[in-house]
Amino acid sequence: MSQIRKVVVIGAGPAGYVCAIRLAQLGQQVVVVEKEALGGTCLNVGCIPSKAMIAAGSLMDKVSHAHSMGITVEGVELDPVKLVEWKNVIVGRLTGGVGSLLKKHGCEVMMGQARLVDKNTVEVKSEKGTERVTCDDIVIATGSIPIEIPGFAFDEDSVWSSTGALSPTTIPKHLVVIGGGYIGLEMGMMYNHLGSKVTVLEATGGALPGQDLDCVKVIERSLKKSKVKLLVNTFAKKWAKSGDGLVVTIEKNGKQEEIVCDQILSTVGRRPYTEGLGLENVGLSTNERGFIQIDKQMRTSVPNISCVGDIAGQPMLAHKGSKEGLVAAAVIAGQPEEYDVRCVPAVIFTSPQMASVGMTEDQAREAGHEPVTGSFPFKASGRAMTLQETDGMVKVVSDAKSDLILGVHMVGPEVTELIAEAALAIEMGATSEDLARTIHAHPTLPEALMEAAEAVHNMAVHIYQA
Repeated sequence: MSQIRKVVVIGAGPAGYVCAIRLAQLGQQVVVVEKEALGGTCLNVGCIPSKAMIAAGSLMDKVSHAHSMGITVEGVELDPVKLVEWKNVIVGRLTGGVGSLLKKHGCEVMMGQARLVDKNTVEVKSEKGTERVTCDDIVIATGSIPIEIPGFAFDEDSVWSSTGALSPTTIPKHLVVIGGGYIGLEMGMMYNHLGSKVTVLEATGGALPGQDLDCVKVIERSLKKSKVKLLVNTFAKKWAKSGDGLVVTIEKNGKQEEIVCDQILSTVGRRPYTEGLGLENVGLSTNERGFIQIDKQMRTSVPNISCVGDIAGQPMLAHKGSKEGLVAAAVIAGQPEEYDVRCVPAVIFTSPQMASVGMTEDQAREAGHEPVTGSFPFKASGRAMTLQETDGMVKVVSDAKSDLILGVHMVGPEVTELIAEAALAIEMGATSEDLARTIHAHPTLPEALMEAAEAVHNMAVHIYQA
């Protein structure tokens, strides 16, 4: 067994706390420093609370359409205070669980702001004072924070960040969302379900930039059907209070217009968080996008300092950070490990849901492949019909010569769950024939993936392919 090392992990989000627990499991001495709350952004003001509130919005939407099933529900009302309380209970259980796991694994937790003094010393400043911790290794897992744009500083009153949007006291009558990426659309569609009129401002030519265009078209149709107004090639310039409301000035095609609303939500992305960390004290710096450069073993240019999670680069996703945390822990413990993955799935909790893993057709072509695709619509799925959720489809992108699956893109019911099978297929080097020959239970939604794999070779049974 390798020598036991003392490791300070800075940040207790999905990258940091996972790294800390794995380090402890591998016999290392671990100190975790967290400046705000265990669980980080994801558990406290990100992934978990947003999905809780999205689930509530989806339930209200389903209830409103249940009459076609013969179910009539009258007098449905939303209590925003109780909704937030329910969300907070879920958050509390999970963050409490993280604290319990760290304690049971013998990790010491220090609450405070961490600063690197040198490559073997971390200073922790808290309400109790300042303390220095010496160690053998340091793991930086400080995450990211929302980006502010000029003229729209977050006050969490008139202008929400994604954090403020998760603790409403009332539901806005008219919400203007700046940014048509996944956070903006998730929040915008959620508030639409909860009763708000929603206008989304997107600077590019369409929603969800960078995602599979066939899937995006389904989302854009859903926005229109739900009367969520999407303004593309549109820039938010400024805002002002006017009477009881707000006026947002926008620029579209060189002309300025005004939108009257009562709430603004700015979701134009996130940036790595390194403020006050003292990177300069150990000879580290960030690149032009704010990330710290790492190698495949999650090491920085300072050998005993590792970096995981959002601060380590794109994609800025919790599950990517957790994987990096596991890799860093193994490397520090002396195991032959490195970050070697073929794909990282992405899930978007819009309505309908969207999920993607691997390459799009264009990306595959740019990488030198000859892509061939197969698609299967949920409107041909018996299970989707029983759920009253038939919008969307599954698309498989394969290599024409080898039949290897290069990417899978989905939009429709529960695709955020279905994408796991596709990720496993790519990671294991499966072909579309492998997926097509695998028996899928009937009637289930995953059959759509099997049929899409069949469709790659024009052999789908439940749709006609000329």
